[in-house]
Amino acid sequence: MWYALLVLAVAAERVAELVVARRNAAWTLARAGVEHGRGHYPVMVALHTGLLACCLLEPLLADRPFLPALGWPMLALALLAQALRWWCIATLGPYWNTRVIVVPGARLIGAGPYRFLRHPNYVAVVVEVAALPLVHSAWQTAAAFTAANAMLLTVRLRCENTALAQVAPA
Repeated sequence: MWYALLVLAVAAERVAELVVARRNAAWTLARAGVEHGRGHYPVMVALHTGLLACCLLEPLLADRPFLPALGWPMLALALLAQALRWWCIATLGPYWNTRVIVVPGARLIGAGPYRFLRHPNYVAVVVEVAALPLVHSAWQTAAAFTAANAMLLTVRLRCENTALAQVAPA
């Protein structure tokens, strides 16, 4: 039961992200922001929705136990991923989005986690996609969605790096 509550809390967090993203999209588009990569966005939404659904289904349907030696470290990683994601959101402010929107004349942000990594938000996503299912031994979900996420991130990073090449360095 507690795992289902965790997954539902992550789903609620995703809804909060979408609220922030919608507000930020309006802000960036009002400043002549240009969206890139619209084609892969529905795939990303489907992947993240499917991940959460499978996190709930696999432990039930495959009778996966909670294994403390695996579950507790994976819970810690999933929570750290959430903290990193919100650090990214706070650092980028109105420029953070679930979509790739670039404002002409904007500068790259080199503060917060961006001092250390070019794409820290995606580090959070990779960790979460692998760790969240493993909190309750859903190893098939972790494997399948990690592979699918790797393919999606290949497209997403290419798109985002191309878009960010138009932005002046910090």
